[in-house]
Amino acid sequence: MRRPQLDIQLKTPDQIEKMRAAGLVVAEALRRMREAVVPGVSTADLDAIAESTIRGAGAVPSFKGYHGFPASICSSVNEQVVHAIPSPQQALREGDLISIDCGAVLDGWHGDAAITVGVGGVDPALLRMAEVAEDAMWAGIAAAARGATSGKGRLTDISHAVEDAIRRGGRYGIVDGYGGHGIGTEMHQDPHVLNHGRPGKGPRLVPGMALAIEPMITMGSPRTVELADGWTVVTRDGSMAVHVEHTMALLPDGVWVLTAPDGGRARLGDLVTARQPADSPAR
Repeated sequence: MRRPQLDIQLKTPDQIEKMRAAGLVVAEALRRMREAVVPGVSTADLDAIAESTIRGAGAVPSFKGYHGFPASICSSVNEQVVHAIPSPQQALREGDLISIDCGAVLDGWHGDAAITVGVGGVDPALLRMAEVAEDAMWAGIAAAARGATSGKGRLTDISHAVEDAIRRGGRYGIVDGYGGHGIGTEMHQDPHVLNHGRPGKGPRLVPGMALAIEPMITMGSPRTVELADGWTVVTRDGSMAVHVEHTMALLPDGVWVLTAPDGGRARLGDLVTARQPADSPAR
């Protein structure tokens, strides 16, 4: 079923279960890549880990071949914000930050998530920026859960919550033009979810909506440039950037963070649906 105007695909609880299976494949791939991030490893090495993990689970990397993208992950290092292509020539160095974006499709349903990881000893200010982005993502997810449960939530309540958490966290640039999105039988669906904005606008938040929430922030200007490869987006001023993301779905009794092994329980508590067991281990 699709809502009119923005063509928002609403999922049944059983379809959300299928998205959860895809989300767990993504979570496992990201876990393995996080463990592999050390000085000297190449972004191509990380891509190989992702593809092996995804295909080993019976899924398909949703990024590979998407509009011609040549890899299974986006591996954005330092001033690279999103969509950087893995390369055997790009070896990680002590002090780098890498944002790893990963997607998988299983039985026709997509999962999509991203993490930012420090390489070896990293400037605490950069780690703090990554923490702020993570907190903002969870603030957006919590706003969605509360809005759907109350029946009064609107899409931009998520955007406002993300922005507010970032502003409270420090002086960071909020990347414009890029953000979250609907997700389901396609990786990118309506609606687009900005990481800034006034609350109370846009379509209502209702059970059956599945969204990828993905803050992207910088240590400097929010302005970006796309490189000649047609994919890699970098900060215009060369400042460091971070990117985090989870796929979540709204159910009648709460939210389910489909790409978090614990379903979001550790960060969201009782906002999480009963479909996610309370004793599920977090990783």
